[in-house]
Amino acid sequence: METLAKRIRTISPSQTLAISAKAKQMKKAGEDVISFGAGEPDFNTPEHIIEAAKEALDRGQTKYTPAAGNLELRRAICRKFERDNGLEYESSQIVVSNGAKHSIFNVCFALVDEGDEVIIPAPYWLTYPEIVKTCGGVPVFLRASKKTGFKITPEQLKNAITPRTKLFIFNSPCNPTGAVYSEEEVRAIERVCEEAGIWTLSDEIYEKLVYGSVKPFSFAACSPWAKEHTITVNGVSKTYAMTGFRIGYLAGPHEVVRAIDSFQSHATSNPNSIAQQAALKALSSPEAAVEEMVARFARRRLAMIERISEMEGAYCIIPDGAFYAMLVVSGAYGKYFGSKKITDSVTFADTLLDCSKVAVVPGAPFGADDCVRISYSLSMKDMLEGLDRIDAFLQSLDDGEK
Repeated sequence: METLAKRIRTISPSQTLAISAKAKQMKKAGEDVISFGAGEPDFNTPEHIIEAAKEALDRGQTKYTPAAGNLELRRAICRKFERDNGLEYESSQIVVSNGAKHSIFNVCFALVDEGDEVIIPAPYWLTYPEIVKTCGGVPVFLRASKKTGFKITPEQLKNAITPRTKLFIFNSPCNPTGAVYSEEEVRAIERVCEEAGIWTLSDEIYEKLVYGSVKPFSFAACSPWAKEHTITVNGVSKTYAMTGFRIGYLAGPHEVVRAIDSFQSHATSNPNSIAQQAALKALSSPEAAVEEMVARFARRRLAMIERISEMEGAYCIIPDGAFYAMLVVSGAYGKYFGSKKITDSVTFADTLLDCSKVAVVPGAPFGADDCVRISYSLSMKDMLEGLDRIDAFLQSLDDGEK
């Protein structure tokens, strides 16, 4: 008899943990490691948000709140959806959770039955398929082409839908590619979902972090049908540099949200009461600090793109959002650094860390083994130094073992 439940045995171990742990160990030992692995802004949380958390403590707001989050915060989230996305929701259509990842799990747990297919464009955030498998679903990967800027087409989606398809996971701006779908592209994809009658989970956590001419468009805003068949997930982690506060939220039709509220009341109860007050302040205040953060990311993005364009042996598809880029490094596969042979994104990342003291995230767990993910959520100085090291590493590779 198996000790562990089947659902927990479906989870794949992270291929990035060993590299991340090694990078941290090297830094702790005093080695000059530059890390491109960060999945969070490198800026501190804005002071007015920190003060709101302190004031919540001083006021004794340390007790249970409703499982779905306190009413004042849910109303602020409703105002955010109306202001930013043109979507009207009632507070009863909002559930606040312990981060957007928790919200995504709640959606899949509420909608996905054993054997249901869930379509996930690739490259994808590595947690999506693990959540789907844990909930009994079957991930169906839909590969986005570099020629389309890592964006799927409506035709691809239509061809992937089967009678067993239950849910489509849509992420724009995208982690890990930085791809941002235009309003026209979102509407075209939504029409396919509507014609097929499938649900959509729209992960919009990076919506404020955009830099190009294309602006994000909320999936649920496409049509009345879309609003009734889309659960939108967002949060404060990326936009307000509040990753440690663990506040995410979702909005959707009453039936689904009621079910998620009930489940969360048994699974975790309410999210942190103090963090909720900080999130309320973040969503209710002017966004000057956010605009400054985005401007700094934009400058780094341009510098990163320029430096990569000078490299031989690697290139990237220009990202329009988030703070990541997928660096295509498959040209290095089959080559050697000394006795070490580069065969895939994992061996590339491991060898790069050993030999050049640069940490990147292998693309394999994101469904893109020809790439590594790099983040520009680090200082301009470190970023450019790290890119110089990657370039030098690429030029040092040869075709035969020495």
